[in-house]
Amino acid sequence: MSGSADRLPRLLALVPYLMSHPGAQVGEVAEVFGLTEKQLIDDLQLVWMCGLPGHTPGDLIDVSWDGGEIIIDNADTIARPLRLGIDEASALLVALRTLAATPELAEVPGDALPRVMAKLERAAGEAAAAVSSQVAVDVDAAPDALPRVRDALTRRRRLSLRYYVPGRDEVTPREVDPMRVVVVDGRTYLEGWCYRAEAMRLFRLDRVLGVDVLDVPADPPAEAEPIDVTQGVFRPSPTDELVELEVTPAGRWVAEYYPCERVTELGEGRLRVALRARDEDWIVKLALRLGETGRVVAPPAMAETVRGEAERALALYAHQS
Repeated sequence: MSGSADRLPRLLALVPYLMSHPGAQVGEVAEVFGLTEKQLIDDLQLVWMCGLPGHTPGDLIDVSWDGGEIIIDNADTIARPLRLGIDEASALLVALRTLAATPELAEVPGDALPRVMAKLERAAGEAAAAVSSQVAVDVDAAPDALPRVRDALTRRRRLSLRYYVPGRDEVTPREVDPMRVVVVDGRTYLEGWCYRAEAMRLFRLDRVLGVDVLDVPADPPAEAEPIDVTQGVFRPSPTDELVELEVTPAGRWVAEYYPCERVTELGEGRLRVALRARDEDWIVKLALRLGETGRVVAPPAMAETVRGEAERALALYAHQS
């Protein structure tokens, strides 16, 4: 119990305990926390040097233990229970809803996650629950290939895939040593060492047209490292089509969020950005998401495709209204 990793949470629990038990005896408190009296006094000496910024006597916690009776004062701030802010509680609730919607948990029995979310909503209050409820969590249904991929991961076997590449409109054979399954932006991916590319790759499972588990042990090379998917799965390739967009000040986030080959200031906060599009669907979705804050200007065929999709979306919206 003497390490710093144990001591900090103990001190955070000790101060509220002493505040709620005024006049507690050193021996009694030491027994409650499983300490010797010397360890407890060492902790109290450290508490005596803690407090708010400024470090003047009026900022620090006042604690004494003369005669074995512990008296603590000026510790109201640290003694208050920690509470999540609205943004923290909302982010946690959205993460829990995403976890509950993942295919990997679809067949897990029990109601642990719903109960945790309900408790968190009650503890966080109506504001946090209202904010998080406005975020739609959409995770694809479990792809057909997922059971065999899981089996290969469990038994550490190599996979043979028939994989559709929309950017080239072709089906390619792949042999892959699977390493993990990840869910990014609502899509389920297999991550593994691809022997065709001789590198780590992510394969969208809904694009796997066929999968066989081979009677060959999965043995990825030492240089096989997990791919960082915190910023998404898109990694531009020189063979991807170069697309140019013009964005207003409200659309400048594109240049910060996606890897761009060129970014040109147009004045008045507008930008012209050139980036590689992994496929036509991706750039159409990006353009529709930008709405009035951006438009595709090149190549002309891509701009025309986006214009047509936008017109169809508006027509459908007008019809439903």
